[in-house]
Amino acid sequence: MIPRFLGRLGLADYVTTANAALGFLAAVAATMDVGIAARLLLLAAIMDALDGIIARKYGSTPAGVYLDSLADVASFGVAPAFLVSYTVLSEWGMDEPKALIGIAIGAVFVALAVVRLGLYNAYDIGTKETEGVQTTLAATILAAAVLAGYTAPAFLVPLTALLAVLMVTPITYPDLHPQDAAVMGIVQVLAIVLTGQPGEVFAFALLFLSLAYLLFGPRFYWQDHLDL
Repeated sequence: MIPRFLGRLGLADYVTTANAALGFLAAVAATMDVGIAARLLLLAAIMDALDGIIARKYGSTPAGVYLDSLADVASFGVAPAFLVSYTVLSEWGMDEPKALIGIAIGAVFVALAVVRLGLYNAYDIGTKETEGVQTTLAATILAAAVLAGYTAPAFLVPLTALLAVLMVTPITYPDLHPQDAAVMGIVQVLAIVLTGQPGEVFAFALLFLSLAYLLFGPRFYWQDHLDL
């Protein structure tokens, strides 16, 4: 019997499903090495960007938009929330009330990521901007923070809560210009492949760039976007 997906999915769809698989691997890796988990999350973010490039170049399928959101839930909702929750349990233990709060915030992060992706599919597809912080950006910030050495739950939990709220705000974020996306992509790759101090430097650079877009993109980058 021929699998149903053969002949119905395009190249971009296979890249999207690889993104989902990386999200699962990141969650599993978090129980062994948070650095590896963070690298897998960043790799998933690269795959998320690649599937869009491939879809624009070679075309997409009717299933593509649904697969993309499902993959994003796994890679940029569940996986980063699990990473943070595991650091909470490792550092604070299940008996600490603050650990339960940290896990609850992880659950809220997943729920709001699902809401954000649903709203995006309903209202923002085909536009050059979107309301709320992108799930990919939120996961990238958390992963870059871990690789830059900010692994303490006291830092990650409030950051996760902030990003969860920002995902469902009406703040408008424009799409990155291609050249800016390419620069961030290069920094992201170097943060993934380099280890030791060089890796931390590029992880910090990625964190800095991501936070700069998070904080200033809606006001200043938006103006540049309109001027082009």
